[in-house]
Amino acid sequence: MQPTFSSTRILLPVRPWFIFFSLIAATLLNFLPTAHWPGVPDWVALVLCFWSVRESRRVGMGWAFVLGLAMDVADGAVLGQHCFAYVLLAYTSTALSRRLLWFPLGTQALQVLPLLLATQAMQTLMRLVAGADFPGWGYFIGPFVATLLWVPATFILLLPQYRPVEQDPHRPL
Repeated sequence: MQPTFSSTRILLPVRPWFIFFSLIAATLLNFLPTAHWPGVPDWVALVLCFWSVRESRRVGMGWAFVLGLAMDVADGAVLGQHCFAYVLLAYTSTALSRRLLWFPLGTQALQVLPLLLATQAMQTLMRLVAGADFPGWGYFIGPFVATLLWVPATFILLLPQYRPVEQDPHRPL
């Protein structure tokens, strides 16, 4: 797949170990104590959304459930809070993946924003139902920051897939 529809660069197939590494790195970023500060994005949601859009056959609701369960245990949150939100995010991202890939990266980011906001809203709703206090409106700044990070994250996560620019003149492709 290409970075955008209008791109002329051909990408190599993604390596499964790189997907695994990026999801684990996002999980570790969420384990940091700074992850609960206002404005810090949910790294797992961002990377999970990215791979669900790009590689929907390899990353989907199963990965979302496992990562959500890990985040629930690590945060000491209501069991299933992150699981449910991440599974809905993965499902919606996969369902919209063909549509999203037609747009340039800036427009993709704007269309990913409601998905990330819905993920945060679902987590907040589940906390409130369980009897927790409202975390404040600063909790909802993270999806906006993640939307701003969509373009750099796309370039960083697609970097290993780019083919070399130099071409062999004797090769047809």
